[in-house]
Amino acid sequence: MPYTSIYPVLMTEDVTTTAAFYREHFGFETVFETDWYVSLRRDRWELAVLEASHPTIPAAGRPAAGILINLEVDDADAEYERLVTSGPLEPLLPLRSEDFGQRHFIVAGPDGVLVDVITPIEPTGEYAGEGTGLPAGHDRSSST
Repeated sequence: MPYTSIYPVLMTEDVTTTAAFYREHFGFETVFETDWYVSLRRDRWELAVLEASHPTIPAAGRPAAGILINLEVDDADAEYERLVTSGPLEPLLPLRSEDFGQRHFIVAGPDGVLVDVITPIEPTGEYAGEGTGLPAGHDRSSST
């Protein structure tokens, strides 16, 4: 069976604030909105926000926690300047280069979901030439 779409849905206690965070800071646009669910899109990427207490959620469901969203960009330094240095966000992990092939920083969304803003770079040290800096199937030369 072919899939027509796959995207994360963040369960939250504050749909309005969470959706606004991704619109304001990361350029997502609303494609559908109710008071309990917001569907967001940026280019071909989708993200949804859902009220955790909505009746369609089983009792075992709970608000988003332990989630890290990777946003790959052309220039992590420019995004750090825009969002942190000149912007309102506080870094949980300051901008830095990793030997495994990333230049990145991490900020937190309203519900504690971590947002890792990444630019792939060439791996160095023990990772140089091994291709271990990216998940299998990821093309370092592709644009996102």
